[in-house]
Amino acid sequence: MSQTVTEFEVHDIRFPTSEQLDGSDAMNPDPDYSAAYVVMRATDGAEGHGFCFTIGRGNDVTAAAIEALRPYVVGRPAPRTAADLAALHHDLTHDSQLRWLGPEKGVMHMAAGAVVNAAWDLAAKRAGRPVWEFLAAMSSEELVSLVDFRYLTDVLTRDEALAILRAAEPGRAERAANLRERGYPAYTTSPGWLGYSDEKLVALAKEAVADGFGQIKLKVGADLGDDIRRMKLARAAVGPSVRIAVDANQRWDVADALRWMTALAPYEPHWIEEPTSPDDILGHAAVRAGQPVKVATGEHAANRVVFKQLLQAGAVDFVQIDAARVAGVNENIAILLLAAKYGVPVCPHAGGVGLCELVQHLAMFDYVAVSGSWEDRVIEYVDHLHEHFTDPAVIASGRYVAPRAPGFSARMLPESIAAHRYPEGPVWQARRTIEEVNS
Repeated sequence: MSQTVTEFEVHDIRFPTSEQLDGSDAMNPDPDYSAAYVVMRATDGAEGHGFCFTIGRGNDVTAAAIEALRPYVVGRPAPRTAADLAALHHDLTHDSQLRWLGPEKGVMHMAAGAVVNAAWDLAAKRAGRPVWEFLAAMSSEELVSLVDFRYLTDVLTRDEALAILRAAEPGRAERAANLRERGYPAYTTSPGWLGYSDEKLVALAKEAVADGFGQIKLKVGADLGDDIRRMKLARAAVGPSVRIAVDANQRWDVADALRWMTALAPYEPHWIEEPTSPDDILGHAAVRAGQPVKVATGEHAANRVVFKQLLQAGAVDFVQIDAARVAGVNENIAILLLAAKYGVPVCPHAGGVGLCELVQHLAMFDYVAVSGSWEDRVIEYVDHLHEHFTDPAVIASGRYVAPRAPGFSARMLPESIAAHRYPEGPVWQARRTIEEVNS
């Protein structure tokens, strides 16, 4: 019997991570990791879960944007196939009045991504497969049908995308088996938050190496002297063979980035992430050309068009997709195909609330069915808030263990949702009481 989407719940979920400065960086000194969270429920009770990641204030705006998409979902047949998922993605991103708010960028686009991802979670659960495996089992033709090629055809046509996918068809099964056996390479940002003391940085960096990570990341950008000191300490802690990436979180103008990275270069940073505005394609190209460290960016890139231009301009050495920034799985497939066309490794952004859980599926799909490689590829890992998910990301010896549970690993525990719902959840009520007592 055909199933229909009958319920659509939206929750404003926030975690007070600013209390310990977890997630702190040069541009975001006091983040409260948050999720505008959606539950899509079908006639038979099956559920799809998705979310947008934010850092606190404004999560209510994102939740309202998701709520605005309710008419496109409730009463619709529950998605099962590539055709269903392509149609939903099209309908959510092509409404002319909602699209005006972007177009195809910002809060409305992220909201569409949350709903699209929830639909993928539901469809993969119905198929009895994790999303990475559900995707990798699709034909090349089905995968191409998921992509909106508008604005891309000057560099990537449908036929070119199909050729990339067909070239990766031999060996899909072997790579999937390899992934299940060995997992996917990871790196960790947990030692590097800007608010951490030198002692905590050194201890966590050593712990990361002991845990099997071959790469760590430090936040930089607030003070050059501090960054040189911290980079020197980290390099001494991990030794010469472990990669240290650095992340400025959009802090600099181009001239600042060139000066800063030239000063940090003796400590051999593996990449500089988000050295300037995520919208400044030519600025990234200038940073890449003007100093010796490779450039990574993309976690705040608004859509597939920005990624296209970064690649066209030779502005990026590592593409960093984010599972909850663009319009969901479909648009991320387009970005993976663009990166494959240009031969640029994809190293996804993660951390936050649930981003590790989601993006592991996209990187694993890329390995199995698009690029066919994990050379120079790593997924970010941050050891925060995984305990709130029913199928949390698992790391073993510095590698993501391939998810086996059906779905997108996106479902939060009901008790975590209840405790952290803003502002009425008991976690936030208790915090408000403490603030009132101290005021």
